[in-house]
Amino acid sequence: MPSETSSNGTLLSFLLMGFPGTDHTSIYLSLPLSLVYLLSILGNSLILVIIKVDNQLIGPMYLLLSMLAAIDLCLSLSTSPTVLSVFWFDCRRINVDACLLQLFFLHTLCSMESATLVAMAFDRYIAICFPLRYNTILHPEITAKIGLVAFIRGVTLHLPVPVLLKRLPFCANDALTHGFCYHPDVMKLACADITINNKYGMAVIFATYPLDVVFILFSYLMILKAVESKAMKAERLKALNTCVSHLCVVLLFYIPLIGLTVAHRVGQKDSTLLLVLMGGACLVIPPALNPVVYSMKTKQIRIAIRKRFWVE
Repeated sequence: MPSETSSNGTLLSFLLMGFPGTDHTSIYLSLPLSLVYLLSILGNSLILVIIKVDNQLIGPMYLLLSMLAAIDLCLSLSTSPTVLSVFWFDCRRINVDACLLQLFFLHTLCSMESATLVAMAFDRYIAICFPLRYNTILHPEITAKIGLVAFIRGVTLHLPVPVLLKRLPFCANDALTHGFCYHPDVMKLACADITINNKYGMAVIFATYPLDVVFILFSYLMILKAVESKAMKAERLKALNTCVSHLCVVLLFYIPLIGLTVAHRVGQKDSTLLLVLMGGACLVIPPALNPVVYSMKTKQIRIAIRKRFWVE
């Protein structure tokens, strides 16, 4: 597939690769991948609808869960067009500007999801450690402001990323590793000095995800400390059970995300398949599994779904 270049030799589009060496088996990969995207879109949409229409699902926890579902829905919708186009139609070309727009949305949404997970950990901390003051501390206005701060943080930190990439010439290799645009992946294709891009990207990463993980771990350490002081075993188990779903979501999100970031910067040239698998685990799997995890581990969500669809 020939490269598209302007009159001065700068690339006008990139080539999306997806899974390397799967030209003859792409149809078999596209079916499960499409099912995963469908599960993500339907699952997160269901969570949003159920919380919206059920009057009993009110409070900070469900508002934060709605934020997480909305972010995951947008994350799936931002990657599925290009990923599925590669596998279903072998349509691998993406315009440079469209690529920069996609990576901006991807990184912004990931930052917003990380901030939302921090807020959900804080929510569980308040609910378990200060149950009588829960609705006073996390009233709807405060929860909405948390969502606004997550949005502003994501946009502010990641808006310079496409701007810094736009100034670079792309005139050599045009093949991206994934079926979507990812900042470290696009950055490596530039035929110019990318020191500023690399340093800014690393600064943003270390200014967000490690701090978010620290806040989440601190919240759960405080929760464990509070749970140990509860006299009744049943109360301890109930308190811990409310945190299990959130811990599962945290592990699903941070482990592949941090792994993908590190692998792109220190990985070898022959680790393309590993990068592709980690990219899928980072941006495709969590949005699909989050609604499943919450519907299984949150009793009120399960009851609301059964009641809405008359499932006995």
